[in-house]
Amino acid sequence: MSQMEFIAPCHFGLEAVLKREIKDLGYEISSVEDGKVTFLGDENTICRANIFLRTTERVLLKIGKFKATTFDELFEATKALPWENYIPVDGKFWVAKATSIKSKLFSPSDIQSIMKKAIVERLKEKYNKTWFDETGESFPIRVTIMKDEVTVGIDTSGDSLHKRGYRLLTSKAPITETLAAALIMLTPWREDRILVDPFCGCGTIPIEAAMIGANIAPGMNRDFISEGWTHLVAKKAWYEAITEANDNIREDVEMNIQGYDIDGSMVRAARENAKLAGVDSHIHFQQRPMQDLSNPKKYGFIITNPPYGERIDEKAAMPTLYKEIGETFGKLDTWSYFIITGFEDAQRYIGRKADKNRKIYNGMMKTYFYQYMGPKPPKKTQK
Repeated sequence: MSQMEFIAPCHFGLEAVLKREIKDLGYEISSVEDGKVTFLGDENTICRANIFLRTTERVLLKIGKFKATTFDELFEATKALPWENYIPVDGKFWVAKATSIKSKLFSPSDIQSIMKKAIVERLKEKYNKTWFDETGESFPIRVTIMKDEVTVGIDTSGDSLHKRGYRLLTSKAPITETLAAALIMLTPWREDRILVDPFCGCGTIPIEAAMIGANIAPGMNRDFISEGWTHLVAKKAWYEAITEANDNIREDVEMNIQGYDIDGSMVRAARENAKLAGVDSHIHFQQRPMQDLSNPKKYGFIITNPPYGERIDEKAAMPTLYKEIGETFGKLDTWSYFIITGFEDAQRYIGRKADKNRKIYNGMMKTYFYQYMGPKPPKKTQK
């Protein structure tokens, strides 16, 4: 097994969560930067990282890193990389995405075109061919240029890893599955504690929590573009990773997870999504306004993604909504609550300063993860 390097991109602000996940899978971290974690592994890592990681958007097989300030330098350095080790003679390859930040080379289309030509020239020499039909498996290439440092990787995932395969029905502005999982993992919630999402929408936060509690791997029920790369990864490795994921599921776990929404159609969608995810027995969904939230149990958790006035016509309603959130959540005086929002005055109207506040970039939108910590439950005494 040869050692390889992998890049796992994530939402800005969630690098520590992803780093912990990768280490828990048994892999060595080589670097942590804004929005990505780089780690070491082997061919089997392609399978295990795609199937088990909850908080990364995709898994890239790192091909190389170099500096380039001109298109000539970009061409020559790209051509110098060992592409024949990864792309077979019939492979279909293209530069799927190029991102440039604070660099002299800034045109994505030019970067993509020049790098494609450089790869073709390299493979012409190595395969002694003048033309490639590209009728085989797909190898989408992604490149990031940051301050003239070029990082090149092949995407092993295909569709983004937030597409678990269970969310066929969705709400107007849903939180992604990867972000929902990361938010839950930032809290002290465990499967033996009650969890409520009073703005559940299509059910993403409750479903991701149930999957975490039951230890269901997020990539078990979907396909990956690298499954056809049999020259790099044996089919047996995929079967072994799926077997490992099945063996890890906690069939006997008992959880009390609840999701509420004022929109009945969203509640119905959430139920269907939970059924597809295989966790519907762990979650109770109900049509209910947030203001009616109450619970006799103590030491519960609220993790939620309320509206935050992205649309102009919604902005006027935000102060009242967040004031009601503060009043309603505050009545559950032993509970902890965690709110992700882009509404900058949320704390002011909630009426209480958060114990912790983490900035998270949801795409290009800056959001805040306000964490209000309730008291810890008394330790259970053994009889």
